[in-house]
Amino acid sequence: MTPVLTSPAAAKLGFLPAALFAWIIPVVGITAFICILAKRSAPLVRAEKDFRFNQPLKRFRLMIKYALGQYRHPRYLLAGLLHIVLFSGFMILSLRSITLVFIGISDTFTLPGLNGWGGRLYSILKDIASTLVFLAVCAAMIRRGIFKPERYTVPPQTGVKDHTREAVLVLGLIMGLLVADMFFEGSLDAATHQVELTPEGLVPGTGRWAVAGLLSSQPPGILQALHMGSYFLHELIFFSFLCFLPMGKHFHVITSFPNVFMMKLGRGAVKPVRWGFSDEQLDDLDSFGVKKFEDFTWKHIFDFYTCVDCGRCSDNCPANTAGRPLSPRFISIKARDFAFAHYPVRGDISPGSEALIGSIYSEDEIWSCTTCGACEQECPVFIEYIDKIVDLRRGMVDEGAVPQSLQRPLRSLEKRGNPWGKMERKRAAWTKDKEFSQEVSVKMLDKGAAAKTLYFVDSITSLDDRMQQVARATARVLDAMNVDFGVLGPLEKDSGHEARRFGEEMLFQTLKEENSDAIRRSGVSAVVTADPHAFNALEKDYDNIPSTKHISEAMAEGVEDSRLRFHPVEDDSKVYSFHDPCYLGRHNQVYEAPRNVLDAIPGLNRVEMKRSRDRSFCCGGGGLMLFYEPVEEERMGVLRVRMAKKAGANVMVTTCPFCLVNIEDAIKVAGLEGEMEVIDLSELVAMQMITC
Repeated sequence: MTPVLTSPAAAKLGFLPAALFAWIIPVVGITAFICILAKRSAPLVRAEKDFRFNQPLKRFRLMIKYALGQYRHPRYLLAGLLHIVLFSGFMILSLRSITLVFIGISDTFTLPGLNGWGGRLYSILKDIASTLVFLAVCAAMIRRGIFKPERYTVPPQTGVKDHTREAVLVLGLIMGLLVADMFFEGSLDAATHQVELTPEGLVPGTGRWAVAGLLSSQPPGILQALHMGSYFLHELIFFSFLCFLPMGKHFHVITSFPNVFMMKLGRGAVKPVRWGFSDEQLDDLDSFGVKKFEDFTWKHIFDFYTCVDCGRCSDNCPANTAGRPLSPRFISIKARDFAFAHYPVRGDISPGSEALIGSIYSEDEIWSCTTCGACEQECPVFIEYIDKIVDLRRGMVDEGAVPQSLQRPLRSLEKRGNPWGKMERKRAAWTKDKEFSQEVSVKMLDKGAAAKTLYFVDSITSLDDRMQQVARATARVLDAMNVDFGVLGPLEKDSGHEARRFGEEMLFQTLKEENSDAIRRSGVSAVVTADPHAFNALEKDYDNIPSTKHISEAMAEGVEDSRLRFHPVEDDSKVYSFHDPCYLGRHNQVYEAPRNVLDAIPGLNRVEMKRSRDRSFCCGGGGLMLFYEPVEEERMGVLRVRMAKKAGANVMVTTCPFCLVNIEDAIKVAGLEGEMEVIDLSELVAMQMITC
């Protein structure tokens, strides 16, 4: 291409060389950016420890998949596609922005690999990307500013400012960068067109091509002014944009890649009370949990910086849907605002000495969480909410701030090993049912019997009259599959799963120690349970005990090797739908096993609810949540029952005792008795299986 316009590197602004300003702008911009990042790093330095650099190769692969590959974004199709176009275009155009910085200093500069045919190919790709990003920005502006989705709404009571203006401003800055570059190249193309018939490199239909056509009749003086002006406008916008990113929610542009790299590997477990402290050293701690801002780990504060404010977490949060005073999105945003206020870019640092509960968070807000994991499953940048909420609860428990309705079950757990306060000897009462005991002989491991497999029953299934039917059904299924099993009886304590997630760490440690000792002394080589909460605790929170399976996994294996065979369903008016328990599905990725069992029953008509598998909707009744009395507009269980009815089901199947008791109650509350019913998978299998 013939150089018909003077380049920024060779031009003068008045009597000064333009290259001087091409030096000054990036030096000032980069210096300011580094200073801002240093200020933003201040709370991270003061925060608690966190270990996030194990398994680096796995972390790198996950970062490529989720951060670079944008794997989770299409779960919200339109927003996801727009974001993918913007992100992909940003990645492509970033090379152009870097090149432009150096072009102002040396007009012959090219990045390695972008000269010759590589440069021509990149130029075509860049022009197409620039045009697509321009269109995506326009669509995003209209969508965010006019057709604002409900999940972006900021209720006044949150005390959080609406970020719509910031979002539109950033989109405007992106558009400014695109337009400036289009005019920088388009003015040169237009000037070249006046000399040559077809300027090299123009792709018809692109923004650069349109600008070149628009300017084709302008005199050289105008084109030169546009060429220079658009270059320096681009540089000013670019470095202003760079320094603006750490000032608000768009900090995620910088932090999302490292945040995904440092994501929590694995689901279900909660973080230790303090990194670097063993369970035996917990007695040495003066304080438990998070009380002030700096009690968060540095990674959790980094999470606050990374929040995209997309609202996906709150959109999927059952507590938020039910009208409880919890919206995961604002857990992050309020903490980020707190960090910005106490660690300002300009001014003195004033670490947050006040308690977080009562200042930025309310007690009800933190107790409202069911730890179902829906928020974390949806977040595109892997922000962790459960660990933060558990840490805040630990802090409240340490201060004695426990809801009245939870105090009695927690005391009962401490005294009797179950939240109902029933005598230990009653744990095996379900085995003494006359009809059942004639069918199945359950080995009592507490009395010296030996078995290969332990059936860990847990508290609700052992002690609740209705759930004892599930225990007997589970035992019948295990017996039918020729599993050599027994139970601990009075030696079994509550798994402690909910005690830990409600902040009672020391109580959990006691329950864990007693159960672990009993399991090891029993001599079993495997454990099975029908309670997803116990399953999760035994697999994720316990150590040095045999591996645990959920009963649905054991039954699926029985179906596969023909130990379980079924009679056909006789009532063809029944339509079944499986409700995924949170701690079986999202936290342990067991989705197909229960469905495979259901589909193996001849004649069973099964439909899926719209919210199923990793988007299942929590029933609201997990563990100690049965005792908690939240403020809510409508019960989660009622919402879930209506979802099943809408899907065309009249029988809900679950495989969690807490889901079962809560959904049975919800059917009554919803006025759907006689229209809907719920059954445990073990009960259904026990009814339909062919016995010798």
